[in-house]
Amino acid sequence: MTRRGVASPPCPALPAADTADTIALPDTRPAAHNRRQALARMGALVLGLGAAQIAWGARIIAVRVWPAADYTRLTIESDVALSARHLLVEEGVQRLVVDIDGLELDAALRELVSQVRPDDPYIAAVRVAQHQPRVVRLVLELKQRIVPQQFAVPPVEPYRHRLVFDLLPVVERDPLLELIREKEAAERKAARAVDDALGDFIQRLERPLPPAPGPGTAPTVLPVPAAPPSPAPATSPTPSQTPAPQSERAPAAATLAGLDRLVIVALDPGHGGEDPGAIGPTGLREKDVVLGIALQLRDHLHALRGVRVLMTRDGDHFVPLGERVRKALRVQADLFVSIHADAFLRREARGASVFALSTTGATSTAARWMADRENAADVVGGVNLAVRDADLMRAMLDMGTTAQIRDSLRVGEEVLGRLARVGRLHKPRVEQAGFAVLKAPTIPSILVETAFISNPEEEALLRDPARQARLVDALADGIHRYFIRNPPLARQRRV
Repeated sequence: MTRRGVASPPCPALPAADTADTIALPDTRPAAHNRRQALARMGALVLGLGAAQIAWGARIIAVRVWPAADYTRLTIESDVALSARHLLVEEGVQRLVVDIDGLELDAALRELVSQVRPDDPYIAAVRVAQHQPRVVRLVLELKQRIVPQQFAVPPVEPYRHRLVFDLLPVVERDPLLELIREKEAAERKAARAVDDALGDFIQRLERPLPPAPGPGTAPTVLPVPAAPPSPAPATSPTPSQTPAPQSERAPAAATLAGLDRLVIVALDPGHGGEDPGAIGPTGLREKDVVLGIALQLRDHLHALRGVRVLMTRDGDHFVPLGERVRKALRVQADLFVSIHADAFLRREARGASVFALSTTGATSTAARWMADRENAADVVGGVNLAVRDADLMRAMLDMGTTAQIRDSLRVGEEVLGRLARVGRLHKPRVEQAGFAVLKAPTIPSILVETAFISNPEEEALLRDPARQARLVDALADGIHRYFIRNPPLARQRRV
């Protein structure tokens, strides 16, 4: 499947003799007479400035590389907007050549060389040089064929101007095929484990018995097991010890084995990469803590037979909100769960929350405020607004269906009920608001705020591995209970 969207305008082919270090990229700067007029206007402006106000060229604030299986992003942050041109060189190893105007090579740009990781799926190495006066050239040696996308992101807290290059594969991975292969590999591993255990048991049965003791040999004395402890006197159980009624207990994990098809859960750790999400009083970043929780939850769900998990991200990189929805739609997910740990205006705000989509407005002012905050993730993370996918836009503009919202509220109630046993709830009911990431029209979707990272006490709890484990258990239990009570229907298309 080819990459969706529109890449940057195609560049002219290079003569065979050209190299990345000597080629001339298309000049998109103003014509000579326009430049002279611009210089004249700048000269008049400079005459009115003091020496301290005159700055030559842009200043690089930071360079960052975000490698991921889906794509690698390269970001150059500067104090003013940068102008750049790029060209793909197809000689032998594919290379991406980038010329950035108005720059002098400095230490910040040289850091780009050391930021390329050996496990980057797309970039093998980077060279940086002063190609011409006030023109810096980057040469990226690539590991596979890519579709480059270049765009600028205007200033937004906490960033200044950003020049972004996304290196996307020519052919996208097939996530559904990968999930099926993962399932088959897990089944083969389980079958091997059973075969090994059975073989070991048979070998023990076939071992010869030890010889009988001869005359005068002391018999072997077998240890006598200790007597079981006497039962403790009956006491009235405390509320936390009271067993749940049979109707509320989680069904056995084996119950899911009765389903005749693969059950797919899309887990969406919020934020990532350029978008850190909310930051706690001591510096804990939302993007880090929710990724850790989501990875643990994936392992819990994979322990259920017939269940596989699609992660919208499994590392520290940014995924646009619409792309998260599209990933879930591509694998025909049975459930979408977005995991967050947001901040609020008041630091004393605390407790877990569960949200579903609303088509008629938010159920509370807080819900609307949090939806607006989460929907702004694309602005912080950086999205190429020039590239739009028609199918994706239709999914994002669809306000959901009555059935989708009904099922979302059902799974939300199951999850909220289990979270109530872990800690405090912010609201005792599933709230609703216009979260963009919940707008897959055919997939029950919820957004879970595990805690308020802006609350010092809850930030400390989010750091605690034991508390994280309890959160994961509650989420897995709620998801499991939902599927037992609402078995997913057979898919229209089987793979």
